[in-house]
Amino acid sequence: QVQLVESGGGLVQAGGSLRLSCAASGRTFRISRMGWFRQAPGKEREWVAAISWRGTSTNYVDSVKGRFTISRDNAKNTVYLQMNSLKPEDTAVYYCAASTAVGPPKYDYWGQGTQVTVSS
Repeated sequence: QVQLVESGGGLVQAGGSLRLSCAASGRTFRISRMGWFRQAPGKEREWVAAISWRGTSTNYVDSVKGRFTISRDNAKNTVYLQMNSLKPEDTAVYYCAASTAVGPPKYDYWGQGTQVTVSS
């Protein structure tokens, strides 16, 4: 099993920055890819970004490209989401998730979520 714990959320003004962290524990050797998702009130959960656990592959949803950066520190088993130029529409609960699938990612493990609120 893999356990995930997010941290780093909070309240920030539009244009500001936050860095989210996701610490993984347990059978981290099984992880193939990590992702960040978000869910705003009344909306469906949305994929935001993903990173391979061992390689350099990263992907982003168009709405955050150029503003968000996903990275990882394998020594700490931690994935980060640096969020710059935040907008009120970025307000959501942010979740990290882990995929252990060999092929296309299948996110089986989820953290508890961390709230990000961007004021205008």
